[in-house]
Amino acid sequence: MQRTLRGIGMLGMLLLGTQAGLAPARTVPRPPPVTPVLQVAGAEVPVQLRQVRLDSRVVAGLGETRIEMTFFNPNRRVLEGQLEFPLADGQQVAGFALDIDGVLRDAVPVPKAQGRQIFEAIERRRVDPGLLEQTAGNQFRLRVYPIPAQGSRRIVLTFRDTLPVDAQGLRWAVPLQFARGADEVVLRMEARGTGAPTTIQPSPWKFSAEQGAHVAQWQGRGDALPAQALWRLPQVRQPDVVTGLHEGQRYLLAQVPVPAQATPRLLPKRVGLVWDASGSARQRDRAAEFAVLDRYFAALGTGEVELTVLRDRAEPARRFRIQRGDWSALRTYLTGLPQDGASALGAWTPRADIGEYLLVSDGLSNYGTPAPPTLAAGQRLYALSSAGARTDGARLRAWTGAHHGQALVLSGVAEVEAVLPLLLQQPAQVVALRGTGVDQLVADASAASQGWVRVSGRVQRDDGVVEVQVRLADGRDHTQRITLAGARALDGGLVAQAWAGATLAGYAADPVGNAARIGALSQQFGMVGADTSLLVLETLDDYLRYGIRAPAPLRADYDRLHAVRIGDEKQARAQRLDQIALQFAERERWWNTRWPKGTPATQPVLTKAAPMAVAAADAQVYMEARVNDVVTPPSPPAPPAPSPQMAPAAAPRGNLERMAVTGSKRSRSSNSGAIAVTLAAWEPDSAYARRLRGAAPAQLYELYLAEREQHSDSSAFYLDVADLLLAAGQRELGLRVLSNLAEMQLENRHVLRVLGYRLMQANAPDLAVPVFRQVLRLGEEEPQSFRDLGLALEASGQYQPALDALNEVVVRPWDSRFDGISLIALDELNTLAARERVDARAVDPRLRRALPLDLRVVLSWDSDNSDMDLWVTDPNGERAYYGNRLTYQGGQMSQDFTGGYGPEQFSLRDAKPGKYKVEANFFGSREQLVTGATTLSLRLSTHWGTGKQRDQQVTMRLKDKAETVLVGEFEVR
Repeated sequence: MQRTLRGIGMLGMLLLGTQAGLAPARTVPRPPPVTPVLQVAGAEVPVQLRQVRLDSRVVAGLGETRIEMTFFNPNRRVLEGQLEFPLADGQQVAGFALDIDGVLRDAVPVPKAQGRQIFEAIERRRVDPGLLEQTAGNQFRLRVYPIPAQGSRRIVLTFRDTLPVDAQGLRWAVPLQFARGADEVVLRMEARGTGAPTTIQPSPWKFSAEQGAHVAQWQGRGDALPAQALWRLPQVRQPDVVTGLHEGQRYLLAQVPVPAQATPRLLPKRVGLVWDASGSARQRDRAAEFAVLDRYFAALGTGEVELTVLRDRAEPARRFRIQRGDWSALRTYLTGLPQDGASALGAWTPRADIGEYLLVSDGLSNYGTPAPPTLAAGQRLYALSSAGARTDGARLRAWTGAHHGQALVLSGVAEVEAVLPLLLQQPAQVVALRGTGVDQLVADASAASQGWVRVSGRVQRDDGVVEVQVRLADGRDHTQRITLAGARALDGGLVAQAWAGATLAGYAADPVGNAARIGALSQQFGMVGADTSLLVLETLDDYLRYGIRAPAPLRADYDRLHAVRIGDEKQARAQRLDQIALQFAERERWWNTRWPKGTPATQPVLTKAAPMAVAAADAQVYMEARVNDVVTPPSPPAPPAPSPQMAPAAAPRGNLERMAVTGSKRSRSSNSGAIAVTLAAWEPDSAYARRLRGAAPAQLYELYLAEREQHSDSSAFYLDVADLLLAAGQRELGLRVLSNLAEMQLENRHVLRVLGYRLMQANAPDLAVPVFRQVLRLGEEEPQSFRDLGLALEASGQYQPALDALNEVVVRPWDSRFDGISLIALDELNTLAARERVDARAVDPRLRRALPLDLRVVLSWDSDNSDMDLWVTDPNGERAYYGNRLTYQGGQMSQDFTGGYGPEQFSLRDAKPGKYKVEANFFGSREQLVTGATTLSLRLSTHWGTGKQRDQQVTMRLKDKAETVLVGEFEVR
């Protein structure tokens, strides 16, 4: 059987940049993010940014920027890829368009998992999809295919924002980072309803008055643009109310002036410092954070600090005494902390006797429980991040806003003085918000101390009234009454999206718990978020196929044809179950067959034309099965050096005496029942691995920290070090190092799968469960995501949800490239149901049978579009693999997976005495691997489905080329 793999080009990652939430006031201009330059992995000549047209306008404190970019591919081959970029504080993606046959087509909102599934499915057909999705914080990824050989593609991005406001007025930042690399830039800026813009930083253009607006225009090369375009817009201190329509519903935005006050606040004598020391903390400016803490503890005077250090878990609290502002002992301790591991920001537990907490973190939470801890009613929470552009400001503001605090985000020491008032001054607060004829009111009081409050809501009556009651810093209440009479009406969706953005900001503290609300709101307003993406498809048939409502001008045809093509999901599931029931009946037939355990006289190749006589009672059944499965096997490649990672043997898996197997009684075993497993030794051969192996156990972690800077982007490095630490008995440090995989590439399900597999191998299923939940959220279209989660839930003792996840693999219709996984999950489901007291009524009665085995081997891998094979050679010298799926003694190999992930399974009910060799054969991959190499996972089980079951989990990393590796051996006595 010959297989071919075709490589494809990939566009690489671009940059890091600003992440933040909506609407908070800023007193410091941010430095611009790094220029987004499109790069192509393996391209002979870089893709060129030929032209950028940038139009930015402001009205009533609301901004909109449209950026049209034209990319040219000078290479002689088609390229594909991705553009990663950040947005500034308050900015939100409001639109995306891609040229199809020379005409720009608007994207439509879709659930994030569905968008990725559709993009990758269509990409395999070599047609034109485009996908824009949020990765984390305010970072985004645009994926486009194809960029034609020696041809161009146009991309349009539209951003909207509510401009930051302070006592001096509005601040208007134009995202020049998208234009600075262009051969030609055409720029236009327009401001309405404000005073004349004044520049905060020098710029090459001036504003002039045109038809009631202030307009500036410029044309030239991108490298002539300034590093940053930042303007101040004077604002009259009077209420300003605007309204706008969206899908027939009217919304309002009111900017309300309130008295500005600067009153120092009294700090409690017992404070909690929650210090994020994860790996991403290396990107923070510790000097800036220490400068803020200098002022904070000076204001505290004498008191006590309870320190909680966060990484992949919360460390035990430590207490430090502060005397007249002297916090040197605490400072010294913080200076010596290694910054390592994942970010489990929800892992700490507040104490009731702490007056207020200060969380020092970039806000990125990627490990463990995603929900924030619950503080007592009177406790305040403040947050400090010096990561600037890399801060998840939306999360920090939502957390602190819910507990009467503030989030301080800065980029360096120069900004310390400007943000200190947020920490040290008594804030003004909105204490009441009432509406008549206006509902769904949302208030943003982050700039109240600067003299402004913003209110947004849904208008139900044209004579509506809103009352805002603000408690000022001196304790007095100030009430402002706003009427809709005379409100200005704005075209477009600016006002509606401002309301949606403010509402979404309130959900950011717990994005998982609020996922349904976030998804519904994001899709309604076409806003890219944690659960919603923007998708462009090439043909009307593609929109119909996936049930995605097409944009204009395809919408009318879509609506007409969609009614005809609506599928009945219930019927599809019923048909799916009928197919699985037939396949399971065939597996039962195999399991009930008594297979010969002698030595075959010959090993001929079987074909339909030349059947072989088998000296066994069930020879005819054997022949019928093999005739259907066997093809001429190719010559096996020479075996390379083995490279598995060994896991300690698992404890016996509970009491299975309650198991009820329907079918023939199990025949007497052909062996004594003693089965041993030997795994090939694993020793990575890299230079750093040799240095680490030569170190004393006590020096391992320090040596790892010294080596880390050179290998921080290598998943293999963290896996190797974690193995060494675990083997040396340093479990907590081993798990910490392993958790760095969660920080490597945000929302990369391939890396997260590897992390989950290794946590399972390290007997840490409770840590693996949230990792696999994240994988499922990112890849719900892949049945492996449900299966991996189900197995982790089972290992952690959560049996009912484990059965439900495995049953989803069985009943849901999947893409044809995943054929075969359902029977494997069904075996696992039935074994679980037989062993534990779980409700299995959701499982089709035709499928409720456990089939115990002497030997079971399951192979999975982490890379899509990859071809891997499981080989098992029995004592007869016969190899079970994709070309020989049924052996003489009844060893059965599952269906071949050639398109990614697996799993592939070898099953043997009664094992003949002797040695069984297990190998994994890698044909290759059709994609650029984010983990540097394909990582595969094998689960080897003896006496599977019985009271004597024992499991061993193995992970191996393969080189980026075809190879065969020895995993280990079973010996049956």
